[in-house]
Amino acid sequence: MYTTILLQTEGSSLTSMLPFLLMFVVIYFFMIRPQMKKAKNEKKFQSEIAKGNKIITSSGIHGKIVDIVDSDNTVIIETGAGKIKFERSAISMELSKKYLAPTEKK
Repeated sequence: MYTTILLQTEGSSLTSMLPFLLMFVVIYFFMIRPQMKKAKNEKKFQSEIAKGNKIITSSGIHGKIVDIVDSDNTVIIETGAGKIKFERSAISMELSKKYLAPTEKK
């Protein structure tokens, strides 16, 4: 009698945990994993920044990179108003031909 009660409770506890496990898997694949991938791509982009690149900062300022200061992790950007010093993390995108217009195949 005790063994049947024990077996019944083990099965029911596993089935009651199944929705929580499934929910965790869904959250991982639809929320956590894409955020990790996005952060990895952003870090790669920031490390590939070079002099002469035309960029847009996260605040919307357009400019061209004049100098990169590696010790501070900052860049100097030339805009229409003059030269401004920004952190690398403030650069949101690069304005180059490979990013702006997709190649047209005829």
